[in-house]
Amino acid sequence: MEITVLQGLWFLLIFVLIAGYFVLDGFDLGAGILYPFVAKTDEDKAVVRTSIGPVWDANEVWLLTAGGALFAAFPDAYATTFSGFYLAVMLVLFSLIVRAVAVEYAGIDRKWRKVWNALFFVGSLLPALLLGVAVGNIYAGIPLDAAGNYAGIPLLGLITPFTLLTGVLSLVMFVAAGACWLSLKAPLGSSVRDSAAALRRPLLVAVLVLFVLESVMGHFVVQPDMFAGLTAVRWILAILVVLAIVGAAFFCAKGGRDGLVSGGLSAAQAAAVTKSDLAAFLCQAAGCFLLVMLLAASMFPNLVVASAGSVGASITAMTAGSSELTLGWMTGITCVGLPLVLVYHVVIYRTFRGRVDLAKVHY
Repeated sequence: MEITVLQGLWFLLIFVLIAGYFVLDGFDLGAGILYPFVAKTDEDKAVVRTSIGPVWDANEVWLLTAGGALFAAFPDAYATTFSGFYLAVMLVLFSLIVRAVAVEYAGIDRKWRKVWNALFFVGSLLPALLLGVAVGNIYAGIPLDAAGNYAGIPLLGLITPFTLLTGVLSLVMFVAAGACWLSLKAPLGSSVRDSAAALRRPLLVAVLVLFVLESVMGHFVVQPDMFAGLTAVRWILAILVVLAIVGAAFFCAKGGRDGLVSGGLSAAQAAAVTKSDLAAFLCQAAGCFLLVMLLAASMFPNLVVASAGSVGASITAMTAGSSELTLGWMTGITCVGLPLVLVYHVVIYRTFRGRVDLAKVHY
């Protein structure tokens, strides 16, 4: 059975949506994880919340869209993953809900502020880790029965050394994104900006080391058979991921603590630091996006891989795809809806561009 153009297109679009979520919601999840470490005072905490306040809800739309698109385009893969990862999915959803409430109430409910601050941290940490564990399972393979249903132990059956490594890679990547974002958005000279800038380079180095370990273990130990497909594309993407992360670390060198002068910054220095922060953030975002694209190239055309010993077979874009008519209608709707979503994001990010204004921070 050969893959059709529409099946291949929607295989790619699903991963683009996932990549969009990892890039956009990744930095505000990372900011939430860094929250208790870079923000010591109420004003610092308010700066972190304000930096993500206008955009975090729009960023999460990409996760919902990816789930909805998977359901419509590849219903069998949707059924297997969402039922097999049911407990993990519910933990992620509850964490995101609690986190959303905590972001809003931490600034207005002084009595329970410590509780909201803790929930903001936990609600950011769990999704960052569990989403990576889920991705690791999808790549490494899960036990499937003859009907294509998950046949393993709920939640505990998803934890292996490789999936934990993938979860840690996802977690550190998100934290690095959060550090880059806070360096870009926090006021120059503030303790939040200084602390985040100091953490960027070591975090990006950790991402690079984990990526190498993940690649070696994934391609040569966990799924050596997958290494044969789309080899040139995979090597190109892997090299681009490394270059993006190294580039981000390079720009971080110009925007750390050494770039600050006690007593203030000249206009030229401020412009240089701002440019460096933006370049570092964009490079890190590119590395995150390309990493998901590398996953797509590694798995194509598999959507869910059956582990060794499974009764059922792997679920592919051909076996799990909806009808060509359905995929055609979805493509037409996407051609209209996706540009509108992108325009909305451009408007939001342009409206709230620039660094957080301390005079407008409520704490």
